[in-house]
Amino acid sequence: MLTFVWAEDKNGVIGLEGKIPWKLPNDMKFFKEVTMSGAVVMGRKTYESIPNPPLPGRTNIVLTRNQLFSEPGVLTAHDRETVLEFAAQSEKDVHIIGGAEIFYLFKEDVERLYRTVIHDKFPGDTYMIPINWKEWELVEQKEGLVDKNNIHPHTFEIYDKKK
Repeated sequence: MLTFVWAEDKNGVIGLEGKIPWKLPNDMKFFKEVTMSGAVVMGRKTYESIPNPPLPGRTNIVLTRNQLFSEPGVLTAHDRETVLEFAAQSEKDVHIIGGAEIFYLFKEDVERLYRTVIHDKFPGDTYMIPINWKEWELVEQKEGLVDKNNIHPHTFEIYDKKK
């Protein structure tokens, strides 16, 4: 199954200067639980923003136009079709994790959305692509625990594409 996994603030912000503009360990835990043992697909800039890449326990696929890009422990794809072929042959879920251009490329192909909504506003220069919510059904929603390490109210949501 091909999925999107992302966190956004009230205004749809997903990034600022190539980084996540908030600190929310609960979201990192959710992200890890969703993506562990599957594959993650990201653009080169997203890959380069990860501390100590690649993400362990997952197949890391970097989608890039740069024909010379090569990193140990990473599969490289240069077009959308290569990722779709990988997903079709994979027994495990394939998670699109960003950035915005990569989400846009696969917006018609995904079957499930894993979204963390942070009920706060942050400065940002990267926004989640528009989603036609009429095509999606909310199947699970859980309020995140707010504590000293997770100071921003947040909600975890899972949507399946309507048949």
